[in-house]
Amino acid sequence: MVEPILTIVVPCYNEEDVLSETVNQLNEVLNNLIEEKLIAGQSKILFVDDGSKDKTWSIIYKESLKNNRVHGLKLARNVGHQNALLAGLVAGKTSSDCVVSIDADLQDDVNVIREFILKFKEGFDIVYGVRGKRDTDHVLKRTTAEAFYTMMQKLDVNLIYNHADYRLMSKRAIGELEKFEEVNLFLRGIVPLIGFPSTSVYYDRKERFAGETKYPLKKMLSFAFEGITSFSVTPIRFVLLVGFLSFFTSLLFGSYFITLKFIGETETGWTSLITSIWLIGGLQLISIGLIGEYIGKIYKESKRRPKYIVDIDTYNLTQQLTERDVYVDSIGQNRRELL
Repeated sequence: MVEPILTIVVPCYNEEDVLSETVNQLNEVLNNLIEEKLIAGQSKILFVDDGSKDKTWSIIYKESLKNNRVHGLKLARNVGHQNALLAGLVAGKTSSDCVVSIDADLQDDVNVIREFILKFKEGFDIVYGVRGKRDTDHVLKRTTAEAFYTMMQKLDVNLIYNHADYRLMSKRAIGELEKFEEVNLFLRGIVPLIGFPSTSVYYDRKERFAGETKYPLKKMLSFAFEGITSFSVTPIRFVLLVGFLSFFTSLLFGSYFITLKFIGETETGWTSLITSIWLIGGLQLISIGLIGEYIGKIYKESKRRPKYIVDIDTYNLTQQLTERDVYVDSIGQNRRELL
């Protein structure tokens, strides 16, 4: 049986402190899998530099010169983790049977990749890496993350609980993923929509090897809001429900005050009036802002701008040079025929 070609995709943004160790650990994983004859010898590691401002790309490029399994994809500017990850998946698909995506911080157990491959050989197109324990995360991050997954499930979003972006995808699964053309990417919600055979592998999350997290509280909240508004219209429906409740409540209070007027028990109430105005005004502003968020997403989608632009690609460089040689040879052949 021919062993599958694996590419490990690693999106990076300012990861100079951890990158050398990441290369060593992933390279060791590839060596072990090749020795066990679980993957082909042509398997590779693809680092995607998402417009880093430190020495990340320099380290990637130097490692690629020393190790023919290491390759780099340099994006022209910072486009965000999800777009950088997509760029790596699309590039890796060109010469691989399956692709594993993993963050550069080494919090995800690299040894689980072996289980991914075994599941892939069993016939699964998508294998999710699911975090069993998150004891290394601080309390706030762990609590907010679990609350996010719970809320997404209550909003009927098909999301794998406690799964981030550590997964294996087959070549045909990535091919289907490319057909999702939305600009507002939330891969954790999109991948389950593909529908191909999938399974999960559980592991314990580790502490970050070095450097600082790229997802502080502000970014986590923004990412969560992006996921909610990208996959559910429930917030809009909730606003509509609040509007109806406010309307009927106002009718009830209106009837009550009219009754008091007729029986002569009305009292001047400045505080209640101002409070109700502020309450209704606040609800209106929140509603307008939420609707504006959805309209903004429609605006971004309508422009159809590219999700990323590749500056340097060492992964497909050989293939590109080969295609250029064929093109040049064809031009020479045509000229000879004309002469």
